[in-house]
Amino acid sequence: MSRVEQAIAAAHDAGRSAFIGYLPVGFPDLDTSIRAAITLAENGVDIIELGPPYSDPVMDGAVIQEATTAALANGFTMKDLFTAVRAITEATDVPVLVMTYWNPVFQYGVDRYADDLLAAGGAGLITPDITPDVAGDWIAASERTGLDRVFLAAPTSTDERLRLVVESSTGFIYTVSTMGITGERAELDRAARTLVGRLREQGASRACVGIGISTAEQIAGVSEYADGAIVGTALVRALRDGGLPALADVTRNLAVGTSSTRPAHEN
Repeated sequence: MSRVEQAIAAAHDAGRSAFIGYLPVGFPDLDTSIRAAITLAENGVDIIELGPPYSDPVMDGAVIQEATTAALANGFTMKDLFTAVRAITEATDVPVLVMTYWNPVFQYGVDRYADDLLAAGGAGLITPDITPDVAGDWIAASERTGLDRVFLAAPTSTDERLRLVVESSTGFIYTVSTMGITGERAELDRAARTLVGRLREQGASRACVGIGISTAEQIAGVSEYADGAIVGTALVRALRDGGLPALADVTRNLAVGTSSTRPAHEN
């Protein structure tokens, strides 16, 4: 198993779902973003999801867009991503996935990106805007380097598309809870539960739900049927409004939700 798969399995062995926490690199500055990611690891996050800022973030909600815009204004460069990943992985054993739009990877060079991420200690990529059928170069690079490739599944995906995502993904499948951009919502769509069930029917062994999860209660609900919950906006807001102490508090409070009843499906 990859480090990401091992982290999910370890959470399950402890009787809980996995907690995946997202933060943007370079917000509010590079050093603080590194310490923030380490704070996640120290307070209950099983997998860190690190987002390099991008000028056209089609999937990001207002809070995350605000943070990534600030990071870009502060002079973020791709070199900063690998610096951050290296510093985080030297400080914690929690695996670090990079959630990135595809254009920066393409512009950097797919093989070069994979090699530099591996050298920095990264675990793989989550790629929200590229589908497996057009990701041949990345699939080849990830096979060569052993990096995980996490593709997205949406409620609107056909069974054929879900089967392709299941066959092409490693680590886990990023299961989109609802159509739309990231951000907190009062109620998660019931479509998420149905989608995880459809993914299981196509052979998925690890499905983690993201988009709109912001409370321990919502994590607990997701934990009844999925292998993990992904939280971003609530963590970014905590860092923005209260710095590292607030981020630590929110992370600990959210982690309580992972101890809900595990789904009948086992890896």
